[in-house]
Amino acid sequence: MQDLKESDGIAGRGWRRIRAAGPLLVAGTFVTGILAWGAFNWTLELTNTETFCISCHEMHDNVFQEYRNTIHYQNRTGVRATCPDCHVPKDWTHKIARKIQASNELWHHMLGSVDTPEKFNAKRIRLAQSEWARMRGTDSRECRNCHHFDYMDYAEQGRRASAQHQKGFDEGKTCIDCHRGIAHTLPPIEQNIGAPKFSASESAPVAETAGTKAGS
Repeated sequence: MQDLKESDGIAGRGWRRIRAAGPLLVAGTFVTGILAWGAFNWTLELTNTETFCISCHEMHDNVFQEYRNTIHYQNRTGVRATCPDCHVPKDWTHKIARKIQASNELWHHMLGSVDTPEKFNAKRIRLAQSEWARMRGTDSRECRNCHHFDYMDYAEQGRRASAQHQKGFDEGKTCIDCHRGIAHTLPPIEQNIGAPKFSASESAPVAETAGTKAGS
């Protein structure tokens, strides 16, 4: 019984102290929460910079050098699309999901999977196809942060671009279906555009003209 009273006394004193410090405890928890969130958000945004993206030599020595020669890097208006503009969602939920996925890239950085140009080029097609699939799955969400379909003025576009854009939208296509290789070197893949292509064992069709048939 004595032990129970002593226990109740200790608990009671502790509870009274917590109640007395209530306002300070709430304020301290609130401030700590703000500081913790600020530190997390600051770190998150730090990883959303071009400087961070090219801090490893795999990116700096390969895709960044290709990107520097494109209109997304330098143009007449000075408006640039940097690495996170194209590869990281802006809304918080999708951004966090993308960051979790990107942790795999840190793992392969440590493994040295693409730490030489030879290794990188050997995996270029697979890496590109993975990113194309991601962009297609989001309807080219990051592209549309700048190039929104609803606000395109077809009258201001070239005749071919205007026709292709409207045809593509009618067919349910998205930006990355046609604009692959816009910022990085395109891997050697068939895009099914232009004139028909034939292998070395095939012969191209030859159009018949009047007077070329035997016996004519």
